[in-house]
Amino acid sequence: MAAYVFRVRFRLDPDEVRVDPNEFETVLRMPAAEPGDEGWLFFQRNLWRGNIGDEGHLRSVAEDHLGVPVASVSFSELETDQSYLDELKDEIGQNLALFNAESVDEVLHKHLGSSIHVRSD
Repeated sequence: MAAYVFRVRFRLDPDEVRVDPNEFETVLRMPAAEPGDEGWLFFQRNLWRGNIGDEGHLRSVAEDHLGVPVASVSFSELETDQSYLDELKDEIGQNLALFNAESVDEVLHKHLGSSIHVRSD
């Protein structure tokens, strides 16, 4: 299984009480869709050179998952095992025209930069 890993800063804004601190940072791991399945192009639609393309959109996505207002979100890495990465590379290779690229490595670098962490389970 693979996951997109984000650092998320969120706020607590409770009614009638105060909290201190009211901002916290956490790590959010969003499962990556299997290559070829619906949602597998998440990296293409949301990441560019290892950074988030539209922070507002991903803040909203994080808020939906966490149920709290998100102040900021940043991409850390695609955390994966070798099997998932191989499947992802195969799927990209079969669909290079979608990426306007000449190679799988070019696609991965364009979208994920060097932010791929392969676990050795």
